[in-house]
Amino acid sequence: MSLLNDLINLDLSETTEKTIVEYIWIGGSGMDLRSKARTISGPVTDPLQLPKWNYDGSSTGQAPGKDSEVILYPQAIFPDPFRRGNHILVMCDAYTPAGEPIPTNKRYNAAKTFSHPDVIAEEPWYGIEQEYTLLQKDVKWPLGWPVGGFPGPQGPYYCAIGADKAFGRDIVDAHYKACIYAGINISGINGEVMPGQWEYQVGPSVGISAGDQVWVSRYILERITEIAGVVVSFDPKPIPGDWNGAGAHTNYSTKSMRSDGGYEVIKAAIDKLGLKHKKHIAAYGEGNERRLTGRHETADINTFLWGVANRGASIRVGRDTEKAGKGYFEDRRPASNMDPYVVTSMIAETTILWKP
Repeated sequence: MSLLNDLINLDLSETTEKTIVEYIWIGGSGMDLRSKARTISGPVTDPLQLPKWNYDGSSTGQAPGKDSEVILYPQAIFPDPFRRGNHILVMCDAYTPAGEPIPTNKRYNAAKTFSHPDVIAEEPWYGIEQEYTLLQKDVKWPLGWPVGGFPGPQGPYYCAIGADKAFGRDIVDAHYKACIYAGINISGINGEVMPGQWEYQVGPSVGISAGDQVWVSRYILERITEIAGVVVSFDPKPIPGDWNGAGAHTNYSTKSMRSDGGYEVIKAAIDKLGLKHKKHIAAYGEGNERRLTGRHETADINTFLWGVANRGASIRVGRDTEKAGKGYFEDRRPASNMDPYVVTSMIAETTILWKP
């Protein structure tokens, strides 16, 4: 085993300039990440230096067997924390051989929104709070929970320490450092209210990079849990009953919101979001109705309300923002399994481009 580890950690830069590139894409369910590697000559610093590649879309639910080729377009590169050295991860989106984005390619339309001159001028910032649950591999039950049973009720677990309260911290810390190594702007981690559940925050990130960074951070997390023999779940309500669900609260601001007088801009943006509440909810993740019940720090899925420091609201405005008269707000509706390309671009579309 020690020889195997030595080979896995082999520093190829001593003998070659070849680079291993891990192409990452999103599969047919919209949540399953796929990847495969190829060797490139020399170091790579820009996705435009990378060739397009293809994969068998019939094996990912994205193309028929009689015409199965799907083309990967490299879009964003990250240092690879697993292979290290000059090796990289590359986030890709997917197209037909004719150059049309396939239906599950949500990045394409998001990039169009973020390239709009009005959106560019507003410099939209995002901070995404990604919650997830660690599960025991063979029984698909939360890490640290007795198999077939339940731990004590919620209360002692949030931001807790101790072997009887914090489960999976080694995975969480490994992910934290791996994301920093990869150049992802991960800004923090914490244990969540339900035992076995954790959160990390990505941001502030600008425009399309928010989606790229969240997807690659999910990829890194799944790779680390694979190594650890644990399953990561992004289900918004993994355990029914009196347990908190898992969300992806999305913090958002524009240049106008961050400037003097920004609080009025924030309130106008929230009014717009309220008018499009049903449309946003429909795009904010599968199974979100099981989470947004009006309990466990959520607003009911059919009700739109906002408030200052109110974690039971659809939109929360922080006390600091209210006091300063400018800043950001938090959309608490997105589920943990939301597509960050969809959510971030939809918020920008509604608050910046839409004219009611």
